[in-house]
Amino acid sequence: QVQLVESGGGLVQPGGSLRLSCVASGFSLDYYVIGWFRQAPGKEREGVSCISSSDNSTYYADSVKGRFTISRDNAKNTVYLQMNSLKPEDTAVYYCNANVDGHYYWGQGTQVTVSS
Repeated sequence: QVQLVESGGGLVQPGGSLRLSCVASGFSLDYYVIGWFRQAPGKEREGVSCISSSDNSTYYADSVKGRFTISRDNAKNTVYLQMNSLKPEDTAVYYCNANVDGHYYWGQGTQVTVSS
């Protein structure tokens, strides 16, 4: 059974850092593109970052470029999102996503709140 479980969210002050984890089970994530998305209250879900399966190339939304870093640890079947210099506008529920054999899977999300 394919599952994605996010963790690492929390409350942080502006300028702070968090590292989100996305642990996969039921498939080996090193063969698939893994993405991070976020959804703020009253807004649509938006793509934040993704990492490829072939050469670990990465993509970042303009709003997080230079502040967020995506990485994977295949041995742990985990993808991380290191978030630095956090801003109040980064407040959202963060989800990881994988398209496995034509089916999109989502985790339950982890809440990130940036506030003083």
